Amino acid sequence: MKNYILTTAALLAFLFTCAQTEEKLDTIFANELKNVALFFPSPISQGITGNDNFVFTYNREKQQHFGLLQARPGEESNLLVIDAAGSVYSYIIKYKKALSRLNYFIGKSESIGPEKATAIDTVKSVKSEKELRNNSHYYQSYSRYLLSKKERIGKISKKQQGIELSLENIGFNRKELYFVILIENKSSLNYDLNYLNLSIHTRQKGKKKSSQRILKEPIFQFEVPAKIRKGRATKLVYVFPKFSLSRDRRAVLELKEKDGERDLKLKISHRFINNPN
Repeated sequence: MKNYILTTAALLAFLFTCAQTEEKLDTIFANELKNVALFFPSPISQGITGNDNFVFTYNREKQQHFGLLQARPGEESNLLVIDAAGSVYSYIIKYKKALSRLNYFIGKSESIGPEKATAIDTVKSVKSEKELRNNSHYYQSYSRYLLSKKERIGKISKKQQGIELSLENIGFNRKELYFVILIENKSSLNYDLNYLNLSIHTRQKGKKKSSQRILKEPIFQFEVPAKIRKGRATKLVYVFPKFSLSRDRRAVLELKEKDGERDLKLKISHRFINNPN
């Protein structure tokens, strides 16, 4: 009878372990009292949380397979992790006062894709809804990461009537360019944004000089405001598929005011586009 009880207990433990292994992990709970450990198939090279309510720590000097997550009460966010093998993992993270699980062993199958696109990825023209959602989480997390950095590509700005438009940084990650843009309203009036566009201008040489303009559509926008109040400034990010420019081309950021005439055009040399951070 005793052996039967032990055998049954062992079988239940095995089934519970298998259920945990097969469970598709998409949400991780944490709090401020305990460390929640996340173990990845390969050492962690980068980990980013969506807001300051969550802290994900890992060994940056000597890469290890695990990281520790803690949280304060507040709104849910997301966690983006890239491991040494180049696999990307993305999860929703939430605060929970009482935790039922403190350790997560994450399988390689849970990766949402590689950090660098493969040849197969470029052939796919139609993405599933899940893939688009995962990409949006990735773009949002990396945009937030760039906004938290103080890295600048150079002094590129344009001023007019108390409005200043600046390109602070161009970041390159995976196969996308991230434009970090600053708009400052130093005037005495609020600024209502009509649109902010990026276009490519080709200058034609010869006696009759002209310019061809091609509008580039961002694949993701982050923190784009409808209004910039007087005395305030805002940073935003536009994400584009990676592109480069020849010497006779340049990019132009065009800021247009709604129901106003405080419009700005910021010219960006091909050198900055071709040498992102």
